[in-house]
Amino acid sequence: MDSSRSEDLGFAPVHDVPIPYLQRVRSYYQALGYGAPYEWAHYAAVPFQPLGKSLAQSRVALITTAAPYQPGKGDQGPGAAYNAAAKFYSVYSGDSASDHDLRISHVAVDRTHTTGEDIAAYFPLAALRSAQASGRIGAIAPRFHGLPTNRSHRTTLEIDCPELVARCKADAVDAAILVPNCPVCHQSVSLAARLLEASGIATVIMGCAKDIVEHVGVPRLLFSDFPLGNAAGRPNDNASQAATLDLALTTLERAPAPRTTVQSPLIWAPTPDWKLDYCNIDRLSPEEIRRRRSDFDAQKETAKALREQVRG
Repeated sequence: MDSSRSEDLGFAPVHDVPIPYLQRVRSYYQALGYGAPYEWAHYAAVPFQPLGKSLAQSRVALITTAAPYQPGKGDQGPGAAYNAAAKFYSVYSGDSASDHDLRISHVAVDRTHTTGEDIAAYFPLAALRSAQASGRIGAIAPRFHGLPTNRSHRTTLEIDCPELVARCKADAVDAAILVPNCPVCHQSVSLAARLLEASGIATVIMGCAKDIVEHVGVPRLLFSDFPLGNAAGRPNDNASQAATLDLALTTLERAPAPRTTVQSPLIWAPTPDWKLDYCNIDRLSPEEIRRRRSDFDAQKETAKALREQVRG
């Protein structure tokens, strides 16, 4: 069927589907010359912990992959380029009753179609406070937690996730909302959700990389077909952010079984053409590929030095 016939029938454009991040990232880094493709975590069996009480009686934790702002570590503001110096490598916690300056310049979000200008688009603490005030949830956990973005499965599974579970247990939470940003963030929170569920804590992921989360295998996913870095709703749009959180809470309440995915009906832009850009090697010139390889090598060296400093 040709495109004109598809349009006559009211079909969406062929590329108006969730971005295939697994394929895009694989092709992108191979084209940059990094050899064998990264092996993403993948499970057949998925743990599932039903919510043990109503949401109106539940204590809910918020888990993020955003990083606390670090003065002196380079540009971390809206629209900043990828900044490896701003990464963090250990689970951290913050007071949920306070406001925080968290940034996403340290991860590979979509820097073409969004800027990271509104923290509420990737860290839904304000929307969660509104849900508590309205009685939608019983309480926000006293602390939120930051989960590092580690490419190492072993580090994530044996160090970061157990530490995260221990902190959630110490806070006596009934459920957790996990909000990733970049592709590897989506894997990290998926692994964390699995361990939290196995430990008796119900979870829902608010994410934008549907294929990665479903490939890992998780209990519940609220998928927003938005550019990476906006899993909690459209920037500077309180109604979008409230609706996105409410859908996540509904998914948390009503998912009948593991591997439940609910897709938000919200649309990012009038056309889906923005989906063609992220890590799309077919849209890059040889010169741009060489430049990106050079930039990425430099960022890798920065990250390596920072890891060694933390471990030392």
